[in-house]
Amino acid sequence: MTLTTTGPASSTAPAPVGPADARPQTSQPASRAGRPGRLQRLWRGADADPSWARPALLGLLLVTLVLYTWNLTASGYANSFYSAAVQAGSDSWKAFFFGSSDAASSITVDKPPASLWVMALSVRLLGLSSLAILLPQALMGVATVGVVYTTVKRHFGAAAGLIAGVVLALTPVAALMFTFNNPDALLTLLMALGAWATMKAMAQASPKWMMIVGVFIGLGFLTKTLQVLLVVPFFGLAYLVAAPTTLRKRIVHSLLAVGTMVLSAGWWVAIVELVPASARPYIGGSQTNSFLELTFGYNGLGRLSGDETGSVGGGGATAGGGMWGSTGLFRMFSSSVGDQVSWLIPSALILLAAGLWLRGRRPRTDLRRAAYVVWGGWLVVTMLVFSFMAGIFHEYYTVALAPAIGAVVGMGAVEAWQRRSSAVGTIALAAATAAAATWSFILLSRTTAYGDWLRISVLAVGMAAALLILATRWMHARAVPFVLAAALVAGLAGPGAYAVSTTAQGHSGSIVTAGPAGSSRGPGAGGGMGGTLPRGANGTTQGGPQTGGTGGGMGGLLDASTPSTAVVAALSADAGRYTWVAAAVGSQTAAGLQLGTQLPVMAIGGFNGSDPSPTLAQFQQYVANGQIHYFAGGGRGFGNQNGGSSAASEISSWVQANFTSVTIDASTFYDLTQPLQ
Repeated sequence: MTLTTTGPASSTAPAPVGPADARPQTSQPASRAGRPGRLQRLWRGADADPSWARPALLGLLLVTLVLYTWNLTASGYANSFYSAAVQAGSDSWKAFFFGSSDAASSITVDKPPASLWVMALSVRLLGLSSLAILLPQALMGVATVGVVYTTVKRHFGAAAGLIAGVVLALTPVAALMFTFNNPDALLTLLMALGAWATMKAMAQASPKWMMIVGVFIGLGFLTKTLQVLLVVPFFGLAYLVAAPTTLRKRIVHSLLAVGTMVLSAGWWVAIVELVPASARPYIGGSQTNSFLELTFGYNGLGRLSGDETGSVGGGGATAGGGMWGSTGLFRMFSSSVGDQVSWLIPSALILLAAGLWLRGRRPRTDLRRAAYVVWGGWLVVTMLVFSFMAGIFHEYYTVALAPAIGAVVGMGAVEAWQRRSSAVGTIALAAATAAAATWSFILLSRTTAYGDWLRISVLAVGMAAALLILATRWMHARAVPFVLAAALVAGLAGPGAYAVSTTAQGHSGSIVTAGPAGSSRGPGAGGGMGGTLPRGANGTTQGGPQTGGTGGGMGGLLDASTPSTAVVAALSADAGRYTWVAAAVGSQTAAGLQLGTQLPVMAIGGFNGSDPSPTLAQFQQYVANGQIHYFAGGGRGFGNQNGGSSAASEISSWVQANFTSVTIDASTFYDLTQPLQ
């Protein structure tokens, strides 16, 4: 599972991180004469690195960039729900700050706005396009690979860092989400930065670096609320155990990190909660117009219990199956989730156990063991929460596991190889290789996309490499690299094929999955709405966005359609007279119209159509004031779901009973300026 490494053998004495020529020189002319240029220093890296390390890293980052960008715009607006909010934020600073779905700020998306800020700034710079929205996500993916490499390399060497980076880059769900516009890309980057800063803080017993950890976690909260907190317990535990200072200082530094975390997230929350409701948009996803309710209810504890007021379906999942799939210890390996992320999880768990065992009697301040706690804790806790959460769960959430899987595999493989003289090291490395090959064979057997040759080759090469690893001490030195290379190929061929297949396709809608066209997904087998909604060939739900069409593109709950030219022209006519050129039930229906016209469209009821925004009385007042031109018929929402509001249904009934319907290019609208006589 790894390559030979010349990295540091002891984590208590980290390798130098700066070039020798950065040290003070006694002779200025001689220093300048002997100092390599910036490009040469960039290529060469730190003096302690092997000569191949920096070129290999730059190659990895370049290949990752190409993989994530070569077909980037095939997804169009990807998740139109977020793209519409990005368009709104690029047009209105108020919408930008609050994360509103439309530039007139009727309602927000059901997440905090940090990821929208990045994309909206890109759109302000480059103009509204698929590239402007999705390029930041791809760059975040490259940055995450670089951060994981840097963090792992510091204490385990360049080979470990490269393995970690490659595993992350080729994880199929990472290839999906770093080319998509959900908040998960930024969340994953911020969590990786938190791990990087935690390791820096432990090495220096630094309160400053612990406060930086708090900043990254706080920004993660402003990206996807409570999910970022899953990594916090083991970040804090590692520092409390391993930082080379007194217990009192370790506690104080940890408290400083918590305080910084609260401040870096709390300033925005405080503003939103303190601004009068009349002066800001409704908080989408909540039933009481409260971001705190959204955080701890629909997006918080409700995800664990399944009791999410206003959610689609409601009721949660059970061990036997439900709306969001079966819960249980093996959910990450199910037919619905397994091919997204689990390729190297068995190997990671084997190497994590071996690494902790091999470092078990080291001093308290051993930074290698602390790294296992940081990354291993991240992996285990997040995996368990995803496995047992009974509320809304989608396969793409598992991108949060990818950096931890990569780091643990890289660290553990190098640790085991360096300790191959012991039975634990050799057996762990062989077992991890065999586990990767066997599980890849099983996952590849769930699809016919690659025929039989790939899965059989992976199994044969992997099992042969595992057996040969057990015999490396009796093997000629020149043969060893070929054995290790075979182990790497066996472990990475399956996820690599899936990653390439993922980026070769466009993905759109609210629920997307990685993998080749036609990959097998058992209904209700562990995640997403795959058990209740049919999948298209590219992993999106059927009935996804249309690229033109004569129907006008009303869209549905989970995806938006592109409105026809006639619809765009009708909604754009006299647009300056209205606050909203149209209103539609459900955010996706509204998003399609908004992205087509680039004008504000009111999303009645928010994403699910179940938020009380606006109420019937409020909507009637907007109409009386002449603020809305059209109401889109056929808008999709689930209405009064799991205790959600019925306001959208009431508004729809009132409109149909009181206003003239018009057909625009086969799509039904109601002209709110033309009441029935």
